[in-house]
Amino acid sequence: MKKILVTGGAGFIGSHLCERLLKEGNEVICLDNYFTGSKENIVHLMDNPYFELVRHDVTEPYFAEVDEIYNLACPASPPHYQYNPIKTIKTSVMGAINMLGLAKRVNAKILQASTSEVYGDPKVHPQPESYWGNVNPIGIRSCYDEGKRCAETLFMDYHNQNDVKIKIIRIFNTYGPRMNPNDGRVVSNFIVQALEGDDITIYGDGKQTRSFQYVDDLVEGMIRMMASEDTFVGPVNIGNPGEFTMIELAEKIIKQTQSNSKLVFQELPKDDPLQRKPIISLAKEKLDAWEPRIKLDNGLEKTIEYFKEKLR
Repeated sequence: MKKILVTGGAGFIGSHLCERLLKEGNEVICLDNYFTGSKENIVHLMDNPYFELVRHDVTEPYFAEVDEIYNLACPASPPHYQYNPIKTIKTSVMGAINMLGLAKRVNAKILQASTSEVYGDPKVHPQPESYWGNVNPIGIRSCYDEGKRCAETLFMDYHNQNDVKIKIIRIFNTYGPRMNPNDGRVVSNFIVQALEGDDITIYGDGKQTRSFQYVDDLVEGMIRMMASEDTFVGPVNIGNPGEFTMIELAEKIIKQTQSNSKLVFQELPKDDPLQRKPIISLAKEKLDAWEPRIKLDNGLEKTIEYFKEKLR
């Protein structure tokens, strides 16, 4: 039995990871300050004697004897991370410093949940890990994009200078049950609007693309990355290379929800990327042939069922 710390463990992705780690027979400490996470996401785990919930902000040091750390703590949707941009960048940077310091002290292996946002509005398509990105350092998304880029730098420096055992993954758009209905992400926005019979809001001309990964595929990739050989530290893209326009996504959701919602178009937010698609050949090579298994139609079906219950 390993003792594993998950920061941001009460969030959308973190709660699924905690659940999986417990199922595999580990002891899990879930750390969250509930800025965007919710007890509702992990209440079903509370009776497990090997699950511990701690209210804590990663911008402050935390001490525990653990074997592994998954560092997920950070608001990840534009409305949430732009609500308090200073808090967002402090969470990424100071959170990384505090968790890396803990990993160094107790000789734990630590995984950083980085993001495809480090590529910014990419000039290279699709995106390999070797691409350095096209990021505005002073834009409205910079608190998140640059915070995550700085966290990657810190992870590499702690590894090179102090021999900390690190792993870096870059997460592409992920969806599934336990998404916050008000998080402003495109999948949850479209589903909620469709279920409530509202018009579906598309920013720009709707031809911009994203690649959508179901949360179970991401969790599988995270666990395989943590278990990979110590010499492979990443970064590695974890995402679904299937590419869809916003209009295609909206049409799929309207069809699956049998909604009468119409598409309405609004101005594209500043610095919003026009394309996003991962190259996952490195993940396939290094992570025991990992690749996404769940098709968008199947994942949307499960996610829509979750939101139907949530919105009752």
